[in-house]
Amino acid sequence: MALPEFDFSPEFPRPPPPALQFHQTEWLHTRPTTRFVHFCPSKSTVGSDELWFLLTRAYQSPLPPSQQQQTLAALAGASSQVIQSGLAPHQLPEVVENNPMVAIQCLLKLMGSPILPEYLSALVKMDMSLHSMEVVNRLTTDGVAELPAEFIRVYISNCISSCENIDDKYYQNRLVRLVCVFLQSLIRNKIVDVNDLFVEVQAFCIGFSRIREAAGLFKLLKTLE
Repeated sequence: MALPEFDFSPEFPRPPPPALQFHQTEWLHTRPTTRFVHFCPSKSTVGSDELWFLLTRAYQSPLPPSQQQQTLAALAGASSQVIQSGLAPHQLPEVVENNPMVAIQCLLKLMGSPILPEYLSALVKMDMSLHSMEVVNRLTTDGVAELPAEFIRVYISNCISSCENIDDKYYQNRLVRLVCVFLQSLIRNKIVDVNDLFVEVQAFCIGFSRIREAAGLFKLLKTLE
């Protein structure tokens, strides 16, 4: 006959843990520290979290056409605060190079905002390129934005300086042509005051007079004297 098993270990009281107390305001104002986004196919609009995600992608690499259109649509309805939280000024040059159309829309939405100068400062300090000229040209000729005259003056000076400091002649000639076309557009649309840059631009044209576009810009300057 088997004897029953007995457990002689002492029993310790195990009271349930107290419920976690929190204030309702803390719950409402808590925001996750990471910005991982899960897209829901049933949603037809793009929220701030999705826009943060898209701007991060735009900063890192060129967006495919579908995501670029999604980003532009989201930016059209976003506020400057949302854009600022998803795109820091120091990230703007990468967006300009990878996705210039997205950069243009971001800057247009920031027009009139007190944080705009920080983004323009990042734009004017970046290396001159076709995409940066495209962004500045669109901002100045679309009739919506009015960029500060000092920003345009400094940007033009940087373009001229960049052309003069390039060693590769083929690449230099290509950039000189682009800068000349860019400057002619600004002058003809009366976006830049030629008197502020006349000596600098004239010297630039003379230095690259072998290039047809530089000769054309020089003739345009002479007609405005």
